[in-house]
Amino acid sequence: MQHSKPKFNPFTPIFFAIILLLGILIGNILKPILSHNQESKISDIIHYVEENYVDTVNKEKLNELAISGMLQSLDPHSVYIPAAEFNNANDVLVGNFEGIGVQFNILNDTIIVVNTVSGGPSEKIGIRSGDRIVKVDGKKVAGIKITNNDVMHLLKGEKGSKVKVGIIRKGVTSLLEFIIIRDVIPTYSVDFSYMVNKSIGYIKISSFSGTTHEEFVKALKKLKGQGLKKLIIDLRGNSGGYLETAIKIADELLPDKKEIVYTEGAHHKREYAYAKNDGLFESNELIILIDEWSASASEILAGAIQDNDRGIIVGRRSFGKGLVQEQIKLKDGSAFRLTIARYFTPTGRCIQKSYQKGIDDYYNEFILRVMSNGKEESDTLVGIDSLRFKTPKGKIVYGGGGITPDFIVGQETEGVSPYFNLVNNKGYIFQFSLDYVDKYRTSISNQYKSPSSFINGFIVTNEIFNDFVAYSKLKGVIENTKEISTSQSLIKNRIKAFIARNLYDEAGFYPISLTTDKTFLKALELLIEK
Repeated sequence: MQHSKPKFNPFTPIFFAIILLLGILIGNILKPILSHNQESKISDIIHYVEENYVDTVNKEKLNELAISGMLQSLDPHSVYIPAAEFNNANDVLVGNFEGIGVQFNILNDTIIVVNTVSGGPSEKIGIRSGDRIVKVDGKKVAGIKITNNDVMHLLKGEKGSKVKVGIIRKGVTSLLEFIIIRDVIPTYSVDFSYMVNKSIGYIKISSFSGTTHEEFVKALKKLKGQGLKKLIIDLRGNSGGYLETAIKIADELLPDKKEIVYTEGAHHKREYAYAKNDGLFESNELIILIDEWSASASEILAGAIQDNDRGIIVGRRSFGKGLVQEQIKLKDGSAFRLTIARYFTPTGRCIQKSYQKGIDDYYNEFILRVMSNGKEESDTLVGIDSLRFKTPKGKIVYGGGGITPDFIVGQETEGVSPYFNLVNNKGYIFQFSLDYVDKYRTSISNQYKSPSSFINGFIVTNEIFNDFVAYSKLKGVIENTKEISTSQSLIKNRIKAFIARNLYDEAGFYPISLTTDKTFLKALELLIEK
């Protein structure tokens, strides 16, 4: 059977052409939509800006700004950390960094070694307190308006790397040159501990790093060996750190099975932390000092002590950070910290203050409180029943804005005058003290062999004080006889404390500076009364 050939339809090519054109048209229309399914809008916009913006742009910088802005929109503590800033941001938490091991200050545009870290690379090769670093790797670093960040960048580096420094030393006519092999340098978060008297001890904690618990235990054992019966823990100025570290320290202070804190978030189920080990100081009298700068882990520790009726909180209302961050490191060395949960004290209060009005308002509230000089009304949270909680012994505590102390102590006002504020804020007291030590280091060290001998024997005479007034005048500070008289004792105390710090580190500084510290003296009074 013969099949007939199909008839040719002249419209068929036109039909397929129309379908092809429609396909191309629909593809072009859907392309942006499809691309959004494959790439984020941020990437699309940044790519378009890079290709079409009127000026040349840095794509990497645009990405970082976009990430930073996105995290800032979530809450004040979710942040992006560029790769260049990662190490500096984490050194204080890790508890060590890699460098040459010196404490330094910049005086008269010159790097002066204040102290060398015991056992560190600089001490081992003979660098001393008072040495002036004027060259680094052959380049002049004196008289060039160098900053602290510049110095850190020059002197820090990987373990095993070398840096050559040129040093001027008093009594030596020629330039001294040292090649220093960088090493791991420990950083300490327990700044100082000592026995105030035969029974009362004091421990200052500046942050909650990976080594803080170990340092705290060591300090506590030392004080117990010296007769410790009552303890003051100073958390003022401590902005926090690791949650786990705060829990470990609270565990040393609370009896077994006492709740320390719990955390909870939308994607993180509730987790409790309890005291479980035999603590070193579970029952004796305890006072915690806090202020506006005490935040996060500091507030966890203070809240656990307050909510368990374990001790007394003295000072000013804390910052009010009740959010927990997780740090995620990215492939390029950068990182971001994302808030993943809120923490709650044992009574169930979250002490996070509101950030609903934006980041500027969030930090302005803090600044206004600092400027209020710690007046009681600025440090008291009242009125909102939902934020009102009760401890086991019936004490009323509040959430929603930091830890309110049991005893509020305003900021220091005795001896404070406009003259004092100016010379103190400008750093002139510190600079004068550093200069004084630089001139008389050898004679003072020969006369006072230990911090205690200096504390008990050295006097800031009227002659030294008058030299300071003259020094400040040269810096442009107008003399005001009445204000100078008002602040004389306070300034003398600061001069002595800073001289002691430059000679003996914190072992010289704190026992002197605390003698005029209202908050510390209130704590001492409360412990002595009992």
